[in-house]
Formats: sequence, C-alpha cells, structure tokens
Amino acid sequence: MTFPFYIARRYLLSRKSHNAINVISLVSVCGVAVATAALVCALSVMNGFNTLIFSMFSTLDPELKITAASGKTIDPGREEILKLRSLEGIAVWSETLQDNALIRYNERQVIGTVKGVDENYRSLTSIDNIIIDGQFVLSDEVTDYASPGIGLAGALGINAGFVAPLELYAPKREGQVNMSNPSTSFNVEYAYIAAVFRTNQQAYDEAFMIVPLATARRLFSYGSEVSAIELSLSRQASLPDVKKQIRLTLGEDYVVSDRYEQQDVSYRMMQSEKWMIFLILCFILTIALFNMVGSLSMLMIEKQADVNTLRTMGADDSLIRRIFLLEGWMISGAGALGGVVSGLALCLAQQEFGLISMGVPGAFVIDSYPVLVKPADLGVILVTVLGIGFLSAWYPVYRIGDRWIKKKQ
Repeated sequence: MTFPFYIARRYLLSRKSHNAINVISLVSVCGVAVATAALVCALSVMNGFNTLIFSMFSTLDPELKITAASGKTIDPGREEILKLRSLEGIAVWSETLQDNALIRYNERQVIGTVKGVDENYRSLTSIDNIIIDGQFVLSDEVTDYASPGIGLAGALGINAGFVAPLELYAPKREGQVNMSNPSTSFNVEYAYIAAVFRTNQQAYDEAFMIVPLATARRLFSYGSEVSAIELSLSRQASLPDVKKQIRLTLGEDYVVSDRYEQQDVSYRMMQSEKWMIFLILCFILTIALFNMVGSLSMLMIEKQADVNTLRTMGADDSLIRRIFLLEGWMISGAGALGGVVSGLALCLAQQEFGLISMGVPGAFVIDSYPVLVKPADLGVILVTVLGIGFLSAWYPVYRIGDRWIKKKQ
C-alpha cells in the first residue's frame, strides 16, 4: 500500500471535525451509486429489447443472406455460386425471389411484397411456429398457395381456406405499355390462401406474402434468377468463419449479410437510442459528482495542519495533491462499485420475478421489461464513472486547492 493511498483511505474513513464533510461525502457516494445503477439498468433493458426485437426478425430472416451488390437478381447457376453448395457449415440452402406487386381480392387491393420461396424455406426458418390460421403449404398437384401476414390479410379481408383465389399483378419487364388496353401490360397469377402468419413486426405483418418460387418467377418475368440465396448453418459451424469464407469465394459482386446487417436501419436506430440514454445518464452522473467538489474543498481546508506536518516531514506538493486526488477517486470508486452491484441485483430480480410489468398482461408480446446484462457494458460504465470521478476530483485539487496545498515561496 503506497503512502498517498494509505493517508487518503484514512481521511475517507475517519471522522471529520465538521460533520458536514461526512454528510457531503456520503451524499457523493450515494449519488454516484444511484446514477451508476441507473446506467446498468437502462443499458440492460435496452439490450433486452434489442434481443427481443431481433429474435422476432429472425423468424423469417435467415442466418446468412446472399444478394447482388448491384442489380436486383443473381443467377444461382454461376460458377462461384455453385462452389458454395459444397462449403462446410451450410445446413440449408434456399433460393428466394422478392418484389412488390398488386394483391387483389374481390374489391380490395393492396400493394405488398410478394416473396417466392422453394421447398427448403420451411427448414430454413421457423415459419410453422408463427402460423396463426391454416397450414403453411406452397403448392400441390392442383394449385399454388399464398401465406400473407396478418395485417395484409386484414387489409384484404381474407383468411385461410377462402374459396376464391388471390389475384397478383406485376408489370411485365419487357415490351411497351398498350395504352388502349393497359391490363395486357401486367402479368397475372392466382393463388389460394393456405395460411396466415404473425411475426409481431410491422414490416412483415402488414405487407408481406409468401408464394411458391415458380409463381414469383412467372409473376415478375424471371427465368432462373433469384433475388437472394438464404442460408442456415449447422450447429457446430461458426457464423463469422462461414461468412468470411463465402465473401472470399464470391468476391465483391455479392453482398453477404447476417441477421443484424439485414435489419441494419433498425439495429442502428436502437443502438443510437441506447447510447443517447447512456449520455443523458452520464450528464446526471456528472451533476451528482459536483458534491465531491465541495467535499474535497472542505476537507483540504480542514487538513491544512496535516498538510503542513507532511511538508515538514519532506512531502512535496505533488505527493500532497495525490493524497486528495486519490480520496476523490475513492469516493467515485465506492459509488461505482455499489452502483454496479445494485444495478446487477435489480436486473437479476427483474429477470427472475418480472418486478416491472409492461402494463395489462397479454397486451404486449411480453408481460415485463426484458433485461440482458452484457459484461462489455459494465466495463464501459465502470471506465466512464471512474473517468468522470477523476476529473471531478482533479478540479478541486489542482485549481481550487492551490491556495491550501501549494507550498508558499
């Protein structure tokens, strides 16, 4: 134990001649602890919401998705694509074709996203788990089937098992528009409603419909092209390693994205919200540490006699400053430690018992606020609190305290 640390610890724990110094120091520790606990809880709740939202997206989003870097489609028969089929770690390979189309049923019509999928799509995703009506089927010997999201089904007034088929319209990719008969400029396909799904995500529920891949190719006037190749990996495979290998094999003409990159806009927005909350709470923490400025200033005045004694014993100005600087840092450190422990206890209690609910049970996807504690966040919080605490101690020691600490010439 170094001498400055020993003296600083004694000053922190011993009683002062003025009780106000003890009170202000205690208030400083409590203020730092409360702000630190709020940081731990706030970031953990944001992590919980992020994980919840992306678990919903992952219902229909593949682990890896290959798209063209330019243009709308890729040819799965190209040599570099075929090489991927033998790549170790890929468990399921599914080809999809997706574009916008006019969806009509009786007198109702909606512009929606039609996604054509092959038979491997069921193994690739958890779509059977989100079907709320009917049964997911792509086609049989007689006809093709469509599975819309619950919002789209509501807008069209349809449900699984309806007798009349849906009408799908998409403009032809080639040829000129016949102004005398515009309807001839559209491809038309028909599909019966097999099922309705719900992901609790507006992007999918409100305007998304799944049809057979062959139906989508006829509708959008494509041959063997697809808009994406979607992959699911085996359990023992490492996603970063497989992703890197695919990029090396395909080159720069293709984009390989994981689930977070497929929802890049949503992910960035949630991360921005998380760190904005972090900055706001850091500002509150800085205000709480203002108490330490007063506490250290009063302590330096009270310990003037001790400072003179230490100087007589050979202590220089630098050593004396380190004593008071360490005491200020110990105040913030005690508050940070207490805040992290309290925050973790609250987060664990929320995970186990759901102390804070979302409101009326059943009104939301979950009944209580989700919580996920990340060690990296705890490290950032500790570094931030100790850093702000150091600056808060530095100011009174090196600026305000010069008149009491600095040796007179």
